Amino acid sequence: MGRRKRFTLMPAIALAALGLMVALPTLSSVRLYAATAQRYATVTVRPGDTLWSIAAAHAGPNADVQEVVDRISDANHLHGGTLQPGQHLRVPE
Repeated sequence: MGRRKRFTLMPAIALAALGLMVALPTLSSVRLYAATAQRYATVTVRPGDTLWSIAAAHAGPNADVQEVVDRISDANHLHGGTLQPGQHLRVPE
């Protein structure tokens, strides 16, 4: 009768240990940072206001006004540039 080979857990344990030795230093060097809370100003739309004029008024001196328009649109879930007088907009600061 042929001798049957016995399966042992030792190779599996050694492979798992090797995997941990490689993975743990990588995982321990990962830093997780919470996103900074976005601050908003509330603006009430007046007659004649446009999204561009509101963005230009709240953009910094070196800011791209189009980016500010996009951020205002995203913050208020706007799907067009039409604003209504009396409408309240959240403007990222």
